Amino acid sequence: MAQAGVVAFNIGAFVSTLFLLEFGADKFIAHTSIVAARTKISEVVIGLVTAGAEWEELAVVVGSLAQGRSSLALGNVVGASISNILGAFSLGLLFYGQGEVVEFDRSSRIYSLLVLVLTTSVTPIIYHSTAITWLTGGILLIATFAVYFLLIAVAIGRGVLTAPEDSDSDSDDDDNEANSVSSRTALLNDDTTTRQSQRRHGLGYHALYLLFGFLAICLAGYVLSQAATNITDALGMSDVLFSVVILAIATTLPEKFIAVMSGFRGHPGILVANCAGSNIFLLSLCCGIIMVGTRGDLDKGTMTITELSVLWLSTVAFTATVWFGGSYARWIGGAMLGSYVGFIILEFTVIHSV
Repeated sequence: MAQAGVVAFNIGAFVSTLFLLEFGADKFIAHTSIVAARTKISEVVIGLVTAGAEWEELAVVVGSLAQGRSSLALGNVVGASISNILGAFSLGLLFYGQGEVVEFDRSSRIYSLLVLVLTTSVTPIIYHSTAITWLTGGILLIATFAVYFLLIAVAIGRGVLTAPEDSDSDSDDDDNEANSVSSRTALLNDDTTTRQSQRRHGLGYHALYLLFGFLAICLAGYVLSQAATNITDALGMSDVLFSVVILAIATTLPEKFIAVMSGFRGHPGILVANCAGSNIFLLSLCCGIIMVGTRGDLDKGTMTITELSVLWLSTVAFTATVWFGGSYARWIGGAMLGSYVGFIILEFTVIHSV
């Protein structure tokens, strides 16, 4: 009876936190586009250091390692990386404006390629889990993340990457902000009120709400992951299976909400930043911490060649879509989502069948 009460409580916490997640994602998307327009910094860059930074995933990784559940931590990193592409990015493509061609800018292409290079480098190291390769690889990955984050900070400071569309002149800033935020929200908000509200508030106001939305997303992601962990512990499931599928889906719910809303509102830059930034964060900092902390000594098994192959192939599909597939985005999104469903079924029935 007590066990049933624990499961019921955590299910309730899981469901109720979804509302906080939706609220945070809505605030984040709306105010990110305004901050990007006013500062003339690419919304890709803004997204990389906010939604693209998987702080809730880092909390899960550190917590799992502290509890001696290293396989749970690694499975979450790999599973979340797959889910960000096949589960979140695909939804963003599917919800993009009906009949519109998705146009990805130069910044989006650069970061999609960076994700592919990183994934190609990391997957062999994960597969060959020896003390020397993991210690060396982990140190290099953490250093890579430090350099990456420094470069992003410099890009923000100097505005060296491409500015978002419709921000060519200072005199048009207010109109651009209104266009970037309300292009697809006419069904939800009165357009005139939205425009007037945007003109009334300064940059600090929008930056504060961007941060507020981001913190709400992080809090929701953490609560969701903890609730999912408690439910699975109570039901007695394999750590690897649970982390690659269930925990990964739970912790990437913020990315899925942001992806859907980014696509619906016509912000392909944020859509790419959400996916690319998340996977860079996961496969550099989070994976590096796991490798240094465990040195290949995992408690309950490592990733299979099938799971790592799915990770690499999905990244190839992501990069190819950003570079060449804008005209077929909705078809590609449907194929990606179908592949993710197939992968989940394969996990339960073949890869980790009991």
